[in-house]
Amino acid sequence: MIDQATIEKIHDAAEIVDVVQDFVTLKKRGTNYLGLCPFHNEKTPSFIVSPAKGIFKCFGCGKGGNSVNFIMEHEHLIYTDALRYLARKFNIPIAEKEETAEDQRLRDERESLMIVSDFAGKYFSQILHNDNEGRSIGLSYFRQRGVRDDIIQKFELGYCPDRKDAFTQAAQRQGYRMEFLEKTGLTIRRDDWVRDRFGGRIIFPVHNLAGRVIAFGGRTLKNDSNTAKYLNSPESDIYHKSQVLYGLFHAKREITRKDKCFLVEGYVDVLAMHQAGIENVVASSGTSLTVEQIRLIKRFTNNVTILYDGDAAGIKASLRGIDLVLEQGLHVKVLLLPDGHDPDSFSRTISSSQLIKYIDENESDFIKFKTKLLLRTTQNDPVERARLVSNIVQSISVIPDVIIRSEYIRECSSLLDVNEEILYQEIRKLKQKETETHYNKTVREHNAKPAPTANTSPASVNLFDAEEKAILRLLIKYWDFHLFEEEINPNETQIIKVGEYVFQELEGDDFVSSNPIYQKMIDEFKTYGWEPGFDCQRYFTNHPDSKICQLATNLLAEKYIESVRWQKNGSWMETEEEILFTLVPKSIEEYKLRKAMVLEHDILKEMQAAQSDHNEDKIIELQMKWMNLKQVVKILSESLGRRAITR
Repeated sequence: MIDQATIEKIHDAAEIVDVVQDFVTLKKRGTNYLGLCPFHNEKTPSFIVSPAKGIFKCFGCGKGGNSVNFIMEHEHLIYTDALRYLARKFNIPIAEKEETAEDQRLRDERESLMIVSDFAGKYFSQILHNDNEGRSIGLSYFRQRGVRDDIIQKFELGYCPDRKDAFTQAAQRQGYRMEFLEKTGLTIRRDDWVRDRFGGRIIFPVHNLAGRVIAFGGRTLKNDSNTAKYLNSPESDIYHKSQVLYGLFHAKREITRKDKCFLVEGYVDVLAMHQAGIENVVASSGTSLTVEQIRLIKRFTNNVTILYDGDAAGIKASLRGIDLVLEQGLHVKVLLLPDGHDPDSFSRTISSSQLIKYIDENESDFIKFKTKLLLRTTQNDPVERARLVSNIVQSISVIPDVIIRSEYIRECSSLLDVNEEILYQEIRKLKQKETETHYNKTVREHNAKPAPTANTSPASVNLFDAEEKAILRLLIKYWDFHLFEEEINPNETQIIKVGEYVFQELEGDDFVSSNPIYQKMIDEFKTYGWEPGFDCQRYFTNHPDSKICQLATNLLAEKYIESVRWQKNGSWMETEEEILFTLVPKSIEEYKLRKAMVLEHDILKEMQAAQSDHNEDKIIELQMKWMNLKQVVKILSESLGRRAITR
């Protein structure tokens, strides 16, 4: 357990900007910071970080919260582990009881996989440096390849002994369970047969953005055609290969600083580039580039240079990756190395300064690269030339930015001597086809949905959601604000605050919500709101219940939420604080009016049922209630300006 005093220290130290900018490139916008949301794909930034309020909020996907919530969401951690993460980051000591075997069993399974992977990384590194086999085979290989010791240490490279299940036995001796060894893919078990997945291989640990080991790549040093040269960890709860870029943890700050990312294919290519002094480099780990990987890069820069081998496979990989990168709105350059070279081998033939100079002088804009490459195959064949034009236009058409797209059309027109209008016509055809495809897909998905039935329960629908949310927003933002002064006697007045007024006004109306999160907040306002020094914003944005924290963040981050009825009366020029004396009572009246109209509607249904049963006494009783409610609705409607409310 982490004591409350330590939790307070963590919340105080974990400045939201310091936490978020480890994962997202932020740019200052007034008093806030703006960036691309790390939780969903977006081309226009809608992710806001407010240092004053200590919260983040994405207006695209809706996620929001404080520093702890951000780490929980981004790193998929439970609340206590997110606190531990931030405590480590900000050097806050946590005194906890020693973890027992039972505590470890109860730990979240995902965190258990992380712990096993961390142990494995340390084990492989220790074997590389301290074991005879590790030094003679693994360390010897790295040094023959010219990998410096500082690079070996930086990337935590290792070696797994070629002794069947040496690692598995070592892990079990340390108390790590076979269940998690298997789920991480470190151990393979078949009936009574057990062996290490990476036995006899040099090890490349794969880190997530926070620097934790989540998987491994292993390279065999044997010349055996029946053995795969590279072997990677299988998919698991902590590792999805298509969503990870090797080296991004070590490269993210340099990518941000230089506003550029080099994309290579393999583990060793990343090491070689770092050794040459180029640290803003990541690898797709030998797999086809994925949209998820491109989005990871986009969080740190919009500029990518694809750096692949100069052979046929490298050219094919470059062409395949270009359209994917363009479609995500990034600016793409391509550099093919001399035939027969990859970044690793080429970097060892020249000095670091020569490599940097070579890249600067030879990286090419994608359209020039693609045009030059494809022109080799067209010769004087008009049909092939037409295919070339279509191929390049296809790449241009996926660029989301209209202005950039038009610039590329102009350049393509010049390079290929094709009229710009023809290129625009081709792009319009492609866009129209894309729209039709998307429309047809939407129609198919809509038709595939089951029709609503009479058994659909309306109980989950909160009829007062908008009104309750508006009141909660006023409470959390202005709880302790002075609303107005009330005269007690001719010589004495009493200051009425927002929180007091709201609960006084709604006490008789039974302010109870069908939304359990809303209700929990209402209950906690009633319980803690009257305590001296109660800071409701801090209390709810740092709440251990992530749903309450999310709601509080949303309410604080949103602009003033006007109802449709208020918008019809024109826009306010004053600040919210200046019109609280009007805004708070109006919000209460809107809530009461909605309740009255819902009750009125329910009574009408009861009257219909009573008429069917010929229950005259019930009908008279309900008519009296209905007439009273009609009068309440009339008074409230007149107070609110006779505005119609849609049921």
